[in-house]
Amino acid sequence: MALYVYAITGQSHPLDLEGLSGVGSEHSLVRAVVSGSLSAVVSDISEEIRPKRRDLLAHQEVQERLMRDGTVLPLQFGYTATDDLSVEEVLRKDSDAFLATLERLAGCAEYHLRASQNEEQLLRDILLDTPEARELNERILAGDQDPQLPMALGQLVAAEVERRQDALAAGLAEALLPFAREHSVRPASGSDFLNLSLLIPRDRIEDFLTAESNLAREIDGGVECRLNGPLPPYSFVQ
Repeated sequence: MALYVYAITGQSHPLDLEGLSGVGSEHSLVRAVVSGSLSAVVSDISEEIRPKRRDLLAHQEVQERLMRDGTVLPLQFGYTATDDLSVEEVLRKDSDAFLATLERLAGCAEYHLRASQNEEQLLRDILLDTPEARELNERILAGDQDPQLPMALGQLVAAEVERRQDALAAGLAEALLPFAREHSVRPASGSDFLNLSLLIPRDRIEDFLTAESNLAREIDGGVECRLNGPLPPYSFVQ
């Protein structure tokens, strides 16, 4: 029978897995495969696991239970192995790397910050604050038929949006990075201009949350900050 693998922990982790059922239709109990100083948290599966809501929640529940009691190397959803022996082999082969990563992540949790900006307010501010953009817009509204005007205005506004949002992203990161042991910046998507993951030591979490809350409250320009955490440190497992 194949195995679904949730995470890797060190020997000091209590591995309180009682009552946890895993992914898949059979709801197999979650258990540990031990090799030396490492354990892999697994459950038996007899089917291909797809990202259905129930299985995603089961995966996350295991991660959260493990994170509650100690340091964990969470695996992304969908990682499988053929059997216990293959898992033990991986633990033995890469034990030094796994142990080093566990030490690096010890006592930390991940927080994930996304930020977006109200587009209408941003455009109004640009037209108000940028004389050249305001002049081009006024000429268009007055009926100027120059075909170059809309393109010129669009290019100017796009450049100004990028400049302002880059500055906002840098300012947010600069204010919060002192609380983090490590951080990871990924490309923002949709209306977001910031996608930032932070590895926060547990003894700094309260100060970090206070700083983020104050920052979100004080920042203007229609900016919305969305903070998620504490999370298993997915972004920092290499």
